[in-house]
Amino acid sequence: MSTSVARPKLAVIVANGIDGDSRVQKTALAAARAGWDVTLIGRSSSKHTQRSWFGPVKVVRVPVASHMKRRVAAQAGQGGARAHLTQFGIKDRAGLEQLRAAHGAWVREKTARIGWLSQSSAGAPAAVGLKAVVRARRGAHKLRLKAYKWEQRRKPEEKPTGDWRKDWPALLDLDLAFGPVIEKLAPDVIHANDITAINLGAMAAARLRASGRKCVWLYDAHEYVAGVEWPQPRMNTAFPAVEKEFIAKADAVVTVSPEIAEVIRKDYGLAKTPLVVRNTPIRETIGGAAGRVSVRQACGLDDGVPLLVYSGWISSERGLGTAVEGLAQLPGYHLAIVAGKRSPELVRLLALAEETGVRDRIHVVPYVAQHEVADYLSTADLGLICSQRTINYELSLPTKTAEYLHAGLPIIASDVKTLSAFVREHGVGEVFVSGEAGSFVEAVTRGFAHVADMKAQITESILTELSWEHQCEGLMALYSEISGLTPPAAAAGFSWGAVERAITDANDEEEPREELERGWTPLGKTPVKLGLGPANYAGQLAAFAQAVTRERSDVSAEVVKHRTAQTHEYPADVYVEGKALKNLDVQLEQVQRMVPRYTHLIADAFRPVFGGLNGDSIEGDLPALRNGGVKVALLAHGSEVRDPALHRKRNPYSLFLDAPEGYEEKLAAIAERNRRIARESGLPVFVTTPDLLLDLPMATWAPLVVDVDAWACDRPVMKRERPVVLHAPSARWTKGTDRVLPVLQDLHDRGRIDFRLAEQVSWNTVREMVMEADIVIDQFAIGTYGTFACEGMAAGKPVVAYLDKESIAACGVTPPIVNATPETLDSVMEALLADREGTARIGAESAAFAREYHDGTATARALDGFLTR
Repeated sequence: MSTSVARPKLAVIVANGIDGDSRVQKTALAAARAGWDVTLIGRSSSKHTQRSWFGPVKVVRVPVASHMKRRVAAQAGQGGARAHLTQFGIKDRAGLEQLRAAHGAWVREKTARIGWLSQSSAGAPAAVGLKAVVRARRGAHKLRLKAYKWEQRRKPEEKPTGDWRKDWPALLDLDLAFGPVIEKLAPDVIHANDITAINLGAMAAARLRASGRKCVWLYDAHEYVAGVEWPQPRMNTAFPAVEKEFIAKADAVVTVSPEIAEVIRKDYGLAKTPLVVRNTPIRETIGGAAGRVSVRQACGLDDGVPLLVYSGWISSERGLGTAVEGLAQLPGYHLAIVAGKRSPELVRLLALAEETGVRDRIHVVPYVAQHEVADYLSTADLGLICSQRTINYELSLPTKTAEYLHAGLPIIASDVKTLSAFVREHGVGEVFVSGEAGSFVEAVTRGFAHVADMKAQITESILTELSWEHQCEGLMALYSEISGLTPPAAAAGFSWGAVERAITDANDEEEPREELERGWTPLGKTPVKLGLGPANYAGQLAAFAQAVTRERSDVSAEVVKHRTAQTHEYPADVYVEGKALKNLDVQLEQVQRMVPRYTHLIADAFRPVFGGLNGDSIEGDLPALRNGGVKVALLAHGSEVRDPALHRKRNPYSLFLDAPEGYEEKLAAIAERNRRIARESGLPVFVTTPDLLLDLPMATWAPLVVDVDAWACDRPVMKRERPVVLHAPSARWTKGTDRVLPVLQDLHDRGRIDFRLAEQVSWNTVREMVMEADIVIDQFAIGTYGTFACEGMAAGKPVVAYLDKESIAACGVTPPIVNATPETLDSVMEALLADREGTARIGAESAAFAREYHDGTATARALDGFLTR
């Protein structure tokens, strides 16, 4: 009997939101690859805990309050009795403005009343008295404001204390939020990333040890803290102080460069020099982005246009202003700035570009996933690192150095010490004097003249040294060294190209099921990279992904679902909460997910794929997708394009006859807009049901897909004395239920059938009821057949529904569905009951039809023309 070996637990913690922190993400993935049970803990962007899977890594983002920060601020603002009097009721500047507003509203109301009273002789005395009250109140208000401002001017400037708990109490708030989560996890090893997590790791490990559990921790210094020019004076004292207090308590220290490692050792008298783990690209993932959009494509530039690229965080000390100024002396040259957000520094740089007349040659393009950076950058000509001479930049080799080299880009580097020495030693770039635009222009000119020679110097040994696979070896060994634990081999199927996926239910927290549930080839190294989103009605996008990747080995896929409280859970790679899509950051995340990573996109239901970034339909997102080189097709399912007037005209039982009040008018406007988009966009259009070909004559029928094997049923039909007849409306008015229910109930009451109505039950319950049924009753309001009819046919059940002749003729295929109207249903059912063998044959024909047209093969074939390169 074999027993499984428990994997040791590792908590990788960082005080940011994780997104965009490639070092932290790669650390977590590397540890999972080495066999550790990894939980990545970061900061939530909301007031709620957020949980997800990042490949095999569990991700927890915790909300952080500001209680300690506010408490310290309040204590610092407390004065004597005079201060309490002058500042009473006014907490801050916002409180001051609220007081002014309240006073103004009161004055306006009272002066208006004076006007009303003054209009009559009887009210004149009251008006005079009220005027006096207003004058007195105004005087008191002005006096109070003067007292407040006087006290504020007298308040001494708050100076750093040197105590990190007072200078930066937000670190205490972080510990209050993160600590309980870490301690509940009870990891064997804690990897604390960056200065804002050092106290979190130290205190959580100490508390776990105090409770009797063995726990070790390491501190990962992402920079030389004492050398950073922090934006606030109190950070300059708090961060070195918290590092000094806790660094010696760490079981190990890790940092990003040999130079910083040596300085840290000397500063704190460490017994051992910190391990150096450079933040470098994952080499295994490089070269797998054939067909994806590149930075050149994102800029909309032809191959011959000289293109410089800057990728990374944007701040003043990064010195990018030098490149913007220099661009004015480099006519014809373009600059791509890879940016995740429109930060204040980026706004300043773009304003500078306007002033210098180069704004039209600067292109701001989105971030891509950490494992795709090198491929994304590879179509530029030169990579820029313009760092200013700060201690931190003098001591380290920036992450983008390795990213540029893996992208095959020579580097234009400022003359900060470590970077310039590396570039000169290896001959992989040109160096300019930091902050001097003229020197930058000369370096760029030299660089373009010798691009080929410098590319030849980017050797195999450099790329191996600057690969994450090589750099993380020492880190994995360090985990085992300090903990005494060696993890068992990790499960097969690991991929560096992990995409984060939200946890959808409690069971999902126990085991990452994306590989088991997906059923399609995940987005990866294929010529065609297909995105599908965002509605995923009835799980059809997931079914399309399964069908296409099963039929075509050159296609990999990613399904994205925008989720609301009303939507059902169907398989997807990525779930995005509908409420979150109102946030600009989340909208930009969708742009970054799709534009650089997809070659093709099926946009279903005409909904915007970037949330509300460009409006409430796919039309607003199309320019960005086109500019990014993403080939787009539109997919319609029903009401989003169905013309109510046309439907009423051809269908005497139209669902619009029973639609809720106002529904038809609202839907008509949306459908008209979407049909216009389909006509004017010139994009391929697909529909899943035949009737929509009448609304969109330019469209192609891509049949609904069901898992025919999963629905296959060997239970014989029509063998019972009272055959089981099933009707399962999602909404009665859309199925015409109330028109046929009396007929079915009468047949049941007379003992002719065992009628069962499935409403407001789970999908699994409906499935079991279909398997048990002899006859399935579908719809009498639409005139075509949908997913439920396909599932019934796949199960070998005779399906009864109303089909209008025009809809069926439009697709050229007649399904073996028994056609009936509300008026003929009674006689049709009697005929089916009278010829039981014939009815059973219809069930067999239905299963064969479903396998021929709805197992995904026909759908993949319909999409073939679109899925070309």
